[in-house]
Amino acid sequence: MQAILGAGGVGGLVGAIQAAEGEPVLLLLRPESLAAHPLSLTLESPLGGLHAPVATATRLERPVELLWVTTKATQLEAALAAVPNPELAACVVPLLNGVDHVARLRARFGAERVVPGTIACEVERASPGRIVHRSPFARFGFAAAGEARLARAVERLARFGCSCRFEADETTLLWRKLVMLAPMALATTASGRAVGELWSDPAWSGRFEAAAREACAVARALGAQVQVEETVTMLRGFPATLRSSMAKDVAAGRPPELDAIAGPILRGGAALGIPVPATTSLAAMVEAVSRPGKPG
Repeated sequence: MQAILGAGGVGGLVGAIQAAEGEPVLLLLRPESLAAHPLSLTLESPLGGLHAPVATATRLERPVELLWVTTKATQLEAALAAVPNPELAACVVPLLNGVDHVARLRARFGAERVVPGTIACEVERASPGRIVHRSPFARFGFAAAGEARLARAVERLARFGCSCRFEADETTLLWRKLVMLAPMALATTASGRAVGELWSDPAWSGRFEAAAREACAVARALGAQVQVEETVTMLRGFPATLRSSMAKDVAAGRPPELDAIAGPILRGGAALGIPVPATTSLAAMVEAVSRPGKPG
C-alpha cells in the first residue's frame, strides 16, 4: 500500500497513476475535507485519462510501503499530524518545492527512510478527487539511494508516460528544479503574466533571466551541478501559457510558498556573498501582491 499526504494536484497525479494499476492507495485528508472527497481519483491529462478507486482517512494507522509527501510547503507542519507514528512509513518520498523540507522530514522519519524527489509539470486539483494535468510532460527525479525501493512505483509512472530519472547527487537533484522553478514562479506571480508574456516584454524578460542566473550562481556555489545557459534555454522553451502554482495560489487568495522557493536563494546568496538583486526584488513584489488587503 502507498499513502499520499497532500491530495492536491501532485498527490492526485501520483495517486491516480499508482491506483489505476491496482496499487492500494490511501489519501490522508484533513478532517474537514474527508466527507467531501470521493473514494476515487479522476485524472485528466494529455498523457491519458484515468479513474481509479482509493481509500481515504485522516490519520495513517497501518504500515505503508511508500508515503508520498505532496503538500504545499506552507502546509507541511500541520499535515504531518496525520502521521503520528513515523515508523509506519517504510519509505518517505517528498515532492515539495524547495530544499529545506528534506532535513525536516529526515529529522522526523529518519535519514535512511527519506528519498528526496522532484516533479516538474503543471497540475492542479480542480475539485476533490478531480485532477487536471495541463502540461504535455511530467518529469520526476529521485535520489538514487531509493532506486530499489521505488522501482515498482517508478515503473508505473513511466508506463503512463512520465519521465523518471534517478540522480546520484541530491544537491543537484533538488537545485536543478529550484533554479528553474524560482525565477518562473516569482516572475509569473509578481507580474501576473504567463511565461510567454514575460519573455516578450523586455523589462520582464530581463528580470526573469537575471533571477535564473542568480539562482544558478547560488546553486553552483553550494555544489549543485547546474548549467547556467542550459537553465535559461530551458526556461525560454517552457509553454507560453504556463503559469506557476504560486501565481495561482496568490490569485486564489492562498499564501504563496515564498520562503520555500525564494528563501534558499536569498539565504544562500547572503551566506556566500553572492548578490541576488533580481530575486530579492521579485520576492518583495510577490510579498506585496500576496498581502491581505492589497489594493485592487
